[in-house]
Amino acid sequence: MSNLKVAENLAISETGFLFLPTTGETYTSNEIGRKIIQMLQKGVSNKKIIEAITSEYEVDPNTFEKDLSDFIHQLLQYNLIKEQ
Repeated sequence: MSNLKVAENLAISETGFLFLPTTGETYTSNEIGRKIIQMLQKGVSNKKIIEAITSEYEVDPNTFEKDLSDFIHQLLQYNLIKEQ
């Protein structure tokens, strides 16, 4: 996936609480999910996200690439990100 845009007003707390003010919906995420969303907000590519997370955590890059893809699909389903 490329050219992903995080929902414009999505607020993220340091504890992983996500709030989408346009709909009033709230979500929670773990630390890694929060970091991924914050990187997506900055326009970081999937490749760079994989490099950053696998260098910080003990996870196989191939496994994490699949997990990232699954997470992105979930974010798309909840309209927290959109493809441009």
